[in-house]
Amino acid sequence: MTATRRIAEIAVSPVQGFALLHPEEVVLGPRGVAENRRFCLIDGNGERLRSSATAWTSRVRAEYDAGLERLAVSFPGGDTVEGSALAEGAEVRFDARGRIVEGRIVEGPWNEGLSRLAGHPVSLVRTTEPGTFREMPVTLLGRASLARLERETGVPLDSNRFRMLFLLDGCEEHEEDEWSDRCLRVGASTLRVGGPVPRCAVITRDPVTGTADVDPLRVLAGYREAMTDGGVPFGVYATVETTGPVRVGDTVEVL
Repeated sequence: MTATRRIAEIAVSPVQGFALLHPEEVVLGPRGVAENRRFCLIDGNGERLRSSATAWTSRVRAEYDAGLERLAVSFPGGDTVEGSALAEGAEVRFDARGRIVEGRIVEGPWNEGLSRLAGHPVSLVRTTEPGTFREMPVTLLGRASLARLERETGVPLDSNRFRMLFLLDGCEEHEEDEWSDRCLRVGASTLRVGGPVPRCAVITRDPVTGTADVDPLRVLAGYREAMTDGGVPFGVYATVETTGPVRVGDTVEVL
């Protein structure tokens, strides 16, 4: 008997690259979860801080209250600063994987601490439109696929390492690869699966410490066929066709 596919875990972060939060429920809009990666970081030259080249960001945690427009940022060591999440600073435009993203700097008590961690000027940016920073509205990974990679790697791997929106139970290993261009009913939402998610050096770092420890990217490349652009696939992305809430425990039906 085939197991029921369900949402096992939801992972989001209001700031790109920061430590992940695990809510019990999110609401999917046309561009995914509006609060997910609503903010990002740029350096003193106005260029985005790439997660693949920035190890310390996963040690910082942020919580965003969209109703009150408040942002709280917690630093390694326990210090937490809080302020308005409204962007009233300078307008910025920067490249995000070949796309131009627009936003404004959010002046607040966090920029000093972020700059100190980075060793150079860093500013928090609020994107003009929710979802414009994310390349993919929704990402999904089966827990069985993660278990296969753990067996190949020989060590346990925290799901946070892969920063997927939804982790699924009840799938065969790499079953999600077979859903290309098919629809999924997930809670009150409907998704259309696109293609595989190409992985980068981010997954070689421990999601808590940010330090490189194992190399699942090399392991994936060893037993998975590379994508046409040379990337290594792990998990899939999807677009939102019907908006609505998704909760941990919701069934995932392939239509």
